[in-house]
Amino acid sequence: MDSSNDVALVSSEMEKFLCELLLDSSQPISERFRALFSLRNLKGPAPRDALILATRDTSNLLAHEAAFALGQMQELEAIPALASVLNDLSLHPIVRHEAAEALGAIGSEGNVPLLKNSLDSDPAEEVRETCELALQRIQHLKDAGNTDELAATEISPFKSVDPAVPATSCTSVQQLREVLLDEDKGMHERYAALFALRNDGGNEAVAAIIDSLRSKSALLRHEVAYVLGQLQDKVASAALSNILKDVKEHPMVRHEAAEALGSIADDRSVALLEEFTADPEPLVSQSCEVALSMLEFERSGKSFEFLFMPTPTVH
Repeated sequence: MDSSNDVALVSSEMEKFLCELLLDSSQPISERFRALFSLRNLKGPAPRDALILATRDTSNLLAHEAAFALGQMQELEAIPALASVLNDLSLHPIVRHEAAEALGAIGSEGNVPLLKNSLDSDPAEEVRETCELALQRIQHLKDAGNTDELAATEISPFKSVDPAVPATSCTSVQQLREVLLDEDKGMHERYAALFALRNDGGNEAVAAIIDSLRSKSALLRHEVAYVLGQLQDKVASAALSNILKDVKEHPMVRHEAAEALGSIADDRSVALLEEFTADPEPLVSQSCEVALSMLEFERSGKSFEFLFMPTPTVH
């Protein structure tokens, strides 16, 4: 998605307010996310620079979301900062992962060498797998060129820039299921099957997606939880709840499960989110706080963002 189609116009005072709120660590995490989601709809150096600074925030949840936003905005000017984040091994793997995904979303061929370097050297498997996906996305963009095929594959029904283009070679949900659940398949091929199943959205497709929550890759499991949040199908509630409750699960997967439960928003999901706002893992507790805040705004008929814009993708 080129977010320039959804750019908002605000006063300089509002822009300054949003930038300052985003970077104010004394403010509740949910309020800072409101600022982040608002800034994602703005163009210009001030919003971009605030988001770049936020990628170094002490909140790993906020830092990773800022990197994700820069990728979804396809901010070319953010590439050096995202490269620096990816190369900084002192940062949490979830932040490095999101920087790699953002570099893939931006899609510049100039990002290839640094992604290859991290693919070879990053100690975290989830970061290496993300680099692999980003490299294949950039190659796809190069191969497709300025064609109708590129325009078609870049359009997501969920208005997100996906890490992989939905598969088109498989003709049935069963075939896509087999690819998604096959541990011997490459990550890019499994992601492509996942997004094709998401776009199908039928009962069999959703069942296949839920089954893939048992995959060995934490990266894939986290993306599956993210997709289930996009679909907002209550049939996924029990599986996502089990993930949130599993303290042995990777924090990035539990984080996505919490966000997805906030999107599904049945009574049991809400009760569980309230319980896990006290989780000792900040990625989890803060995700629950943000999800509950977003839900409160939605139920009151108000926009979570300070700007009256469509709700952005949460990752």
